[in-house]
Amino acid sequence: MSIIEIRHESIVDMRVDAIVNAANDGLRQGGGVCGAIFRAAGAGELVIACMAIGHCDTGKAVITPGFALPAEHIIHAVGPVWNGGKDNEAELLYSAYRSSLEVAKENGLHSIAFPLISAGIFGYPKDEAWRVAIKACRDFIAEESDYEIEIVFTVLDKSVMALGESIMAE
Repeated sequence: MSIIEIRHESIVDMRVDAIVNAANDGLRQGGGVCGAIFRAAGAGELVIACMAIGHCDTGKAVITPGFALPAEHIIHAVGPVWNGGKDNEAELLYSAYRSSLEVAKENGLHSIAFPLISAGIFGYPKDEAWRVAIKACRDFIAEESDYEIEIVFTVLDKSVMALGESIMAE
């Protein structure tokens, strides 16, 4: 049976099949979650793997090895930069989650850890980011009912975690 849960834990410590990097479209080492993932994985190897892929469109996802991480793989998902909601941000964010889950399924992965994509430096309002994230994951589980997957959202900020738990309970 597939599940969705929220944990107060660092994504780089997750022992899952794949963690998701909140990536930029050039797959370059960034700040925030992205920077932490690159550092923990071993930036040299991860930079080379990302350079070999080169680019990922907003709303899409690609996969690399996890290198020094406990997770075997990193799925790099590119969420949208918030522009007031007038540039199809909700659809692009939904697509980033769905693409990540599709990449996981294509690679036979059954556990995945997400950050709250686009809700950091990309400025997406956290409550709306949670709603889109939870809907995308629930829709995937409903549509892929014969595929079991454990979906974990990792959050370090307890108020953001409480917001997610509240929205998930709605």
